[in-house]
Amino acid sequence: MLTRVELTILMRAVLAALLGFIIGWERRATGAPIRARTAALAAMTAATLVALTEGLYPEETARVVAGIVTGIGFLGAGTILRSASGEVHGLTTAASLWSMSAIGLAIGSGHELLGALLALVIYSTMAISEWPLMTRLAQRRAKRKVEDASSPPCETPESDIS
Repeated sequence: MLTRVELTILMRAVLAALLGFIIGWERRATGAPIRARTAALAAMTAATLVALTEGLYPEETARVVAGIVTGIGFLGAGTILRSASGEVHGLTTAASLWSMSAIGLAIGSGHELLGALLALVIYSTMAISEWPLMTRLAQRRAKRKVEDASSPPCETPESDIS
């Protein structure tokens, strides 16, 4: 049978995993190189580790938090890719993984409402490209790119040096 402390840690881990899953689902829906399970596991693990550390080794909590942030940084670095054209992809996904650790740390340390509000802010930030104003701006930018690509390049007159 689970003790009250273990049940609390489990509930925090489940909440962190659920919030991470929701944000990971949004990343996956946009074609990002991450699955919802990855985001859920990152948030859940951070929550569990900080909750366990606070309960068992409270003087070591800062070290564990630093380790979580570093570990998530390495995980996020694996999602960043550079294409043959030199364009960088995966920065938002890496940042979302890092933010999953913040949600997990908040929830794991007993600040469930803060973790839920962070998830809401993060989700809103990720979905900003779907906001009507942002959609219109993106369409304008794309139209301008097409116009720029179809117009002939300006030729500079050669000067006669004699």
